[in-house]
Amino acid sequence: MDNISILTTELRNRKTMNIDSMPTIDILRVINEEDQKVALAVNQVLPQIEKTVEAVVQSFQKGGKLFYVGAGTSGRIGILDAVECPPTYSTPPEMVQAVMAGGTQAMEKAAEGAEDQEEQGAKDLEARGLTELDVVIGIAASGRTPYVAGALKYAREIGAKAVSLTSNENSIISQFADIKIEVVTGPEVVTGSTRMKAATAHKMILNMISTTSMIKIGKVYENLMVDLHVSNKKLAQRANNIVSTITGVSIQEAEKILTQSNYEVKPAIVMIKTGVNYEKAKELIKQSNGFVREAIHINESI
Repeated sequence: MDNISILTTELRNRKTMNIDSMPTIDILRVINEEDQKVALAVNQVLPQIEKTVEAVVQSFQKGGKLFYVGAGTSGRIGILDAVECPPTYSTPPEMVQAVMAGGTQAMEKAAEGAEDQEEQGAKDLEARGLTELDVVIGIAASGRTPYVAGALKYAREIGAKAVSLTSNENSIISQFADIKIEVVTGPEVVTGSTRMKAATAHKMILNMISTTSMIKIGKVYENLMVDLHVSNKKLAQRANNIVSTITGVSIQEAEKILTQSNYEVKPAIVMIKTGVNYEKAKELIKQSNGFVREAIHINESI
């Protein structure tokens, strides 16, 4: 892990060689032009993202968990995605976890030296109780972070699915992965500043993985988040709107049924669609493995 200068993410961007003397609008324009390349780069690795989603869904269906592992910006991106899953999809906090070099305190204050500790990556996953049912996604723009390499090695040792997410081809950490996602976004506007295009691509990919996985385990009906956790007034209003939109009842009626269902959106929908009570709605949802559409069909076929 010696020479980083040959990495794509460390090369100089020819379009920005004189960026320090550019007018402000030209700096903004070139950053925007470079950012537009990110989605196209992500498009090139959709098959690898698909394989990852399939692995995550299989893990969830068996009671497994998803772990994001990274250092610096990569670790922070993992945290951003993980912490959004409970409020959006009512997942338990342990279902999607972020493991960051230097611990959660490194979220606010950089702990750059922590990324060089390969053995710590393994130790931190061991401390989280990683099992063979789980999936570990190791995130590193350079593709060579020792902390992440250690985590992926440990994941494979115990039989968990290991996935690498990098921005360089033939990355070192990909050697320790069952699935490798190498999204090549090219040289950064400011050389080596991978918090820009590389990080944007990784954020997009984590959004895709977590969102698609949640859809595939029944957390979405049509395109609405029917498993959201109602924890404030905004989310209560969103729940009312979701139930009203799906069932066609008034907001007032939706609120009434949601009150009866402890503000759980899925049972409320099934109650209105089928006319059953809360207990029966919960039973139908359980029989359908959490899928609202299937729960309604089961009741219709009785």
